[in-house]
Parts: sequence; C-alpha cells; structure tokens
Amino acid sequence: MQIPRHQIRARFTDETVTVYQAYAPAIGGPAAREGRFPSTWRRGRMTWIKPSYLWMAYRCGWGRKENQETVLAVEITRAGFEWALRNACLSHFDPRVHPDRDAWRARLRTSPARVQWDPERDLRLRPLDHRSLQLGLSGLASHRYADEWIVGVTDVTPLTHRIHALVRAGDVEEAAARLPEERPYPVPDGTLDHLVPTVRPTA
Repeated sequence: MQIPRHQIRARFTDETVTVYQAYAPAIGGPAAREGRFPSTWRRGRMTWIKPSYLWMAYRCGWGRKENQETVLAVEITRAGFEWALRNACLSHFDPRVHPDRDAWRARLRTSPARVQWDPERDLRLRPLDHRSLQLGLSGLASHRYADEWIVGVTDVTPLTHRIHALVRAGDVEEAAARLPEERPYPVPDGTLDHLVPTVRPTA
C-alpha cells in the first residue's frame, strides 16, 4: 500500500506520542535520568521534535554527530502535540497553502510552532518519496513542551548504535525488527489543513 506523501507516523498510546531528539551528553544524560530537561536546556530557543525514529537517526548520524551523541525518546501528551500542530505554521511559503507571502509571514510571526515536511529515510538513511514531519517549538510551545507535555524521557542511544551496527553488518532484517513501531497517527479532522500542501481549485 502506498504511503501518503504527507502523513504523521509515530509510536503512540491513547494518551501519549513519542518524539525524538538528540543532544550532547551534558543535556541528554540528565534529561533521561530525571525525566525532564535540566536547567541548562534553553527554553528560549527553538527546539525540533521528530516523530520518526529513522529521520532522527539520519539527523544525528546514528548518534555519532558532535553534540548529538545522546538520542532521546521523549513521550509527550497527545493533547500537547496536537495543540502545537494546530498552532503551527509551515516554515516556508507554499502557494498551495497560503494565499500570499504576506499572509504566510503574518502567521509565521505569531505562531509558536513550525512544520517542515522532509523526505522520510530508510534503514540506510536514503531518502524516500513520502515525507516525515519535523515540528519546531519556540516561545510558549517550547515552554509547554518542557514543563507540561513531557511524560517520560528514555535514552535510546544503545538501541540506536545496535541498529546501526546491524545495518553496517548487512543484517537489515534484524535491524528492521528492532525499530520502534510507528503507525499512522490519527490526527483530528482539520488539524493539518494549514500544514499540508494541496492543489487549490482554479476559478
């Protein structure tokens, strides 16, 4: 079955959804131990969360890139995640979504969250045809993420290194079996209307 080009796929329960981030050990270690980000984590800057484990693996180079050595699975409330989506703006102008550039700029200035749709990745981190959601949180969204939405934080660096080792050894089947299970996320109707490019009808 063909995967829709713009679709959120994630690990989730009735109440929570798991997103991924990678940090230097000085941030990632305390976050995993305490279940929340340490005081050195800056709430004032934009932070990007990713529901796709493989896109996170691509972004952090399987946890080998500098300052991205600790890979975290952050479980947050679905209510918070969906609030961020409803209040987000695409990070770039798209005429299939925005009436004009001024309308996009106006929404971007007031939105506490941003969305990018980047090519999803396979186990060898090659780009696929369908897209993966990247959700950027700033201002109010960043504060709520850190202080209200987080339910738990798990260090998945050992898992990440193990999957990478299996891929490098050519055991892709076993590597795939160890991936976190991700399913299409049941987004409430209308939540993504302002974030998914569609062909506008012509007059």
